[in-house]
Amino acid sequence: MTHVSIVGSGYVGTTVAACLADYGHQVTNVDVDESVVDAINAGESPVHEPGLDELVAAHAGERLRATTDYAAIRDTDVTFLALPTPAREDGSIDLGAVEAGVRSLGEALATEDGDHLVVVKSTVTPGTTEETVAPLLAETSQRRLDEDVHVATNPEFLREGSAVSDFRNPDKVVFGARTDLARERLRAVFDPILAGSEASLVETGIREAETIKYANNAFLAAKVSLVNDIGNVCKEYGVDAYEVAEAIGLDDRISERFLRSGVGWGGSCFPKDVAAFVAAAREAGYDPAMLEAAIAVNDRQPRRMLDLLERHVDPAGRRVAVLGLAFKPGTDDVRNSRAIPIIEGLRDRGASVVAYDPVATDNMRERFPDVEYADAATEALADADAALVVTDWDEFGALDAAFDRMASPVVVDGRRVVERRDGITYEGLTW
Repeated sequence: MTHVSIVGSGYVGTTVAACLADYGHQVTNVDVDESVVDAINAGESPVHEPGLDELVAAHAGERLRATTDYAAIRDTDVTFLALPTPAREDGSIDLGAVEAGVRSLGEALATEDGDHLVVVKSTVTPGTTEETVAPLLAETSQRRLDEDVHVATNPEFLREGSAVSDFRNPDKVVFGARTDLARERLRAVFDPILAGSEASLVETGIREAETIKYANNAFLAAKVSLVNDIGNVCKEYGVDAYEVAEAIGLDDRISERFLRSGVGWGGSCFPKDVAAFVAAAREAGYDPAMLEAAIAVNDRQPRRMLDLLERHVDPAGRRVAVLGLAFKPGTDDVRNSRAIPIIEGLRDRGASVVAYDPVATDNMRERFPDVEYADAATEALADADAALVVTDWDEFGALDAAFDRMASPVVVDGRRVVERRDGITYEGLTW
């Protein structure tokens, strides 16, 4: 058993903490938000994530506890930094939260005896750990870098909506380290996970590990944008893009993963990470044309959806239902959700918007407080002049007869979850 501390209790920090506790480690979460700390100590997850409530409830008060006091990290062997790195307007990342966390962490370590490992789990651009985190940690702790205090990186590859499963069943675990102590302690933390899975262990340099995370997300985002671009071409020729994707996915050089064309990618990772990777490339003097194109295609998809709507309905003065507000099913996260530009575009066109999502309504209400929100999909569809399906929640695929309650049953499906049938004017986004 390793005693682990984790600074930050968002999607990543809480998931990692609860899962490590479930694997037998003693885990302490450190967070500046007292309400988050109180929730964890009460056995409640502060974030909506399938399976997480049960893990937090099972281990809170025993192998898992939370505190606002950074002094608690002195009793731990390894500290993971799981703090946000939001995007600035130019795409570069804001390290304010990470730097503040490192300062508090360093001040706490100044009075600790023995070695300590600090692992950056936050997504940061190449060079950040060695050029920003390590010097700041050494300065505030007044300890010798790579002798008394060690740094490493361990990027996360968790998807919202399946984060617990992803942590337990990883494709790969990546360690970026430069000292034997760092590598040994990381192995001690992850041995139980690696022993129970077929994951590959990648041990590499710190900058390489930082880059792997960005390259991973940039590749997946570009793959989605490419299949959406192919789908857009298919649409113009009346070709079923999903049949095309199914066939090309049989090629093991391509694979079937991430080949569902639709309204595009959103969330907290792909948009931020691709933009940051582009910004880092530009700063280094390179123009990443393909990644810029991936962003451009993704930004275009919501506008295409609205254009398809206007083929059948002038939205001005009409009631339009938006089904799905979370950026993906299984989460209440609306960050960079494709529903945001859809709602903005509808309002710009003079539509009266009624929106529905199984779990994300409250979060979207903060963004659009004056939009009408329905308590059920059937309620949103009643008397609507059109409906746009933005998130592929399973319940939307089972609506069927509810579309008959619309004033005019025009359905623009951005995720291919609604069945075509007589009585519905149906438009798929890319088929």
